[in-house]
Amino acid sequence: MIQGWFSRPVEVAVGVSGSIRHISNAEQAVELLTGQWRDAGSALHGAALRACRRAIRGDVAADNAREAFIVAAREAHVLVE
Repeated sequence: MIQGWFSRPVEVAVGVSGSIRHISNAEQAVELLTGQWRDAGSALHGAALRACRRAIRGDVAADNAREAFIVAAREAHVLVE
């Protein structure tokens, strides 16, 4: 079973066309963070990736990972606000 369900999905624009994806859990966030991420390798990207992986394991609250993901998405200019 997937750990790390977010209290609310996070909307991000991905790809060249800017398709909107609704990220509902830490597993989906990790998939996106390890795929084509604009600011891969930044400190905020790394923090989000670590937080989401920990949420999947159940080591941290999913909404802590959600907040880290939001900060990284904002930095990468993909967060839909």
